[in-house]
Amino acid sequence: MAAPIPASPLFLREPEIRRGIELLYFGYANLTRSIDAGLAKQGLGRAHHRALYFIARQPDLTVSALLTILGITKQSLGRVLGELADRGMVETRAGERDRRQRLLRLTPAGAALEAELFDALREKMSAAYSSAGQGAVGGFWAVLEGLVPESERSSVSGR
Repeated sequence: MAAPIPASPLFLREPEIRRGIELLYFGYANLTRSIDAGLAKQGLGRAHHRALYFIARQPDLTVSALLTILGITKQSLGRVLGELADRGMVETRAGERDRRQRLLRLTPAGAALEAELFDALREKMSAAYSSAGQGAVGGFWAVLEGLVPESERSSVSGR
């Protein structure tokens, strides 16, 4: 991989902002394409992956918390969770204190698929991180964190 082009001292000008947006768009598109084949093999899409990913990160995540994280409609999430449950990848149970709460957890099959997909993502991210170096990774995280509204930053793992 070629050495990264250093940011201009005028990094807030339109060309630099556009370059950042394009790199973010194309980088994310390439990253997610790395899992499309694994999802397609299962007859699933990226919405299913996002649900699997966040449920794996936080077992017993509530449906309402997942709705907030994903920013999708209740109907869309219901369809995704229904398909994952029908395939034996996600299970729900009632909350202990509030029986109306629905807690989500991956089944062994769901955990295995999520791990397989994560391996493909980890390979891409590890290569990019290695190429950029430790200091650049911290800067990248800072920029991405700056894109997340402060009120939502507590949802980001690793805090």
